[in-house]
Amino acid sequence: MLLTALTSQLHAQQGDTIPKIDTLETESQLRTGKIEPYWLTITYDKTTHIIFPSKIKYVDLGSDNLIAGKADEAENVLRIKASVQDFDTETNFSVITEDGRFYSFDVFYSRYPATLNYDVEKMLQAKMKDKVNNVLFEDLGQTNRPSLIDAAMKTIYNKNKKYIRHIGSYSFGISFLLKSIYINNGKYFFHTEVKNITSVPFPIDFMSFKIVDKKTARRTAVQENDLIPIRLYLPLTDVPDGGSERNVFLLDQFTLADDKILVIEIFERNGGRHQKIEVENTDLIHARPVTDLKLIF
Repeated sequence: MLLTALTSQLHAQQGDTIPKIDTLETESQLRTGKIEPYWLTITYDKTTHIIFPSKIKYVDLGSDNLIAGKADEAENVLRIKASVQDFDTETNFSVITEDGRFYSFDVFYSRYPATLNYDVEKMLQAKMKDKVNNVLFEDLGQTNRPSLIDAAMKTIYNKNKKYIRHIGSYSFGISFLLKSIYINNGKYFFHTEVKNITSVPFPIDFMSFKIVDKKTARRTAVQENDLIPIRLYLPLTDVPDGGSERNVFLLDQFTLADDKILVIEIFERNGGRHQKIEVENTDLIHARPVTDLKLIF
């Protein structure tokens, strides 16, 4: 059964023409932009897991023969299995991830699949000529390719350069640093680091970015303008005792009036070791262009 389905798929991919029963027999011009699907086998009694390089934004299943969903507490892991036993027709599913990549999969049923778990990033690294299919997201704007955003965040994180040395806070054995600010096509990249030199772990509750009045000690909701990061390179994680955690945050471009500052705060869950740093307009306008980086794709 599986061999017959695979043979049919091969013939379909080689032909890629409109069936003769239709009114037209010419090849579709869309063939030049064809996205080759990957194929895999699934079964009824076992779950297949696919690990993607980035968070999953969208999943579409080709038929009711499949059931799928993101794994609990893992935004980049897809669980998929057959909802009925021994289905004999080929089906498919598609996935869009936060880095803008589009993946297409052809699916066949097997009682004994050879593989149950797949790592997409390892596969992409092995296929050096693999083409990147970018999907544009509204929050990134129509001119920002998600693959470029992802590459910039990855490069900033991996190179780990510190060229800002005057912005940071330290208290209760916790330090919070702003290491660099980059800018590209209307987007800021803020590279931060939290260090914990104590023997007590630092569980992070949340971080906030706010524009506030520079001279106002007691701030109110009216005097604050919350900025929501568009992307985080990594999920916020607890900082272990004696350890450190870094991250890159993507925000829309903005500037500050003379009487305003940007306040970045990090809050401890069930604790009081909160940290706060302040960024002025001079720091923003001296942000380094992403073109200074040799991007890692």
